[in-house]
Amino acid sequence: MHGQTVETLASRILSDEWGEGTVLDLPALREELDISLTALREALKVLAAKGMIDARQKRGTFVQPREKWNMLDADVMRWQTAAADDPALLDELTEVRAVVEPAAARIAAGRASEEDLEGLRAALADMAAAVDDPEASVQADLAFHRRLMAATHNNFLMRMERVIAIGLAERDKLVHGAATAEDPVPSHRKVVDAIAAGDPAAAEQAMLALVTKARDDLEKAQRTRS
Repeated sequence: MHGQTVETLASRILSDEWGEGTVLDLPALREELDISLTALREALKVLAAKGMIDARQKRGTFVQPREKWNMLDADVMRWQTAAADDPALLDELTEVRAVVEPAAARIAAGRASEEDLEGLRAALADMAAAVDDPEASVQADLAFHRRLMAATHNNFLMRMERVIAIGLAERDKLVHGAATAEDPVPSHRKVVDAIAAGDPAAAEQAMLALVTKARDDLEKAQRTRS
């Protein structure tokens, strides 16, 4: 019930049913949702912690402007991508990938353990096996990029995995389902080979090429869809 209440309130904010500055009528909400005031307040605390709402004396509980939201929060990102088909959001996530992942590949080339390499190769094998299965392809691709971030052994970069994963998942839903989708294995294998060779520059360039191609594939899929 708690999770459902949070999701319901968040969806109203994301859909702009409650725009920036909207003051929430808590008694009316409690009655509409048929929950206790305590339960409602607990749900609102969750959204407040994510920067989506705030409460002030004499003003009440109100919706915060989007720039106040914790955009790196996993729930906020998930809600945003689910709320609307927003090409601009995917473009921004792709820009984040272009900044973060080539650098991550460079670092991984100097730090990846044998276990890391085994994980990356296993993801490659899953990717090859799933070439005709869009859903399995998405999962294999996500596993590869998660293992890449883990191979940096940098706690901050590893936390960026959730940003990469959400952007990648939304992109993959479009691209892997398109009739023009190409085999992703060769470009990913170049990254693994460079990391395994301990070549930071080659790993960075291979990942940059991969992300650039991913951006181009997304643009093609969006044009086809429209």
